[in-house]
Amino acid sequence: MASDELARKLQSRLAAAQQPEPQPDPGAGDGGAGPGPGPGPSPVRAAPAAAAAEPRASSPSELSSALSRRLDIQDGSASPNPNRVFNPYTEFKEFSRRQIKDMEAMFRKYDTGRDGFIDLMELKLMMEKLGAPQTHLGLKNMIKEVDEDFDGKLSFREFLLIFRRAAAGELQEESGLMALARLSEINVSTEGVMGAKDFFEAKVQALSQGSKFEAEIREEKEERKRQEEDKKQRQAAFKQLQSTFCS
Repeated sequence: MASDELARKLQSRLAAAQQPEPQPDPGAGDGGAGPGPGPGPSPVRAAPAAAAAEPRASSPSELSSALSRRLDIQDGSASPNPNRVFNPYTEFKEFSRRQIKDMEAMFRKYDTGRDGFIDLMELKLMMEKLGAPQTHLGLKNMIKEVDEDFDGKLSFREFLLIFRRAAAGELQEESGLMALARLSEINVSTEGVMGAKDFFEAKVQALSQGSKFEAEIREEKEERKRQEEDKKQRQAAFKQLQSTFCS
């Protein structure tokens, strides 16, 4: 397996980095004549420019950390961090496009650092604004419950997981995450997750996810078209009024 081969390579690099460096030969640099009487020690030669530009090798601790991380991922005790494009509409099909957009608007509202994450202090502000302030430990536990990449903050995907678990009934009633989902203006209680709610099961039987998705896109396109037509009518009316005054 590719992962096993990578683990072997990391172990090999770690072993090589931990070996002691060879000591320089005292006779090196004097033409190989060996030690002998002379006016003094040979001058130290300057290192070649190419050697100075050589990249720094990874330290044993860095290699050990990388190997440990890889083994944890293989054992299932840590989550990998895949470089893939996250599409909330395909991964969270139980929510409508409007619901996801509402969640995104709420996420951006409290992402005051504009870095794509909600950190501990931003979550603290969010809970205070929602009327359910939490202790420092409570905030850390809220993040920990959905923090799949263990970075100590909430990505938008992890933020959506809060509402998925709330709709599925997987959150404790007294938990901070449940308070967040309940106090937000986003209603996800009627559309369960993975068959958790009878209403959602009936809705899946009546309407496939594909047709629902297409209907929402068509509705958005029609709304944009109506807005464009209204804009053109206002521009035409303005031009007509302008020509009346200029004539």
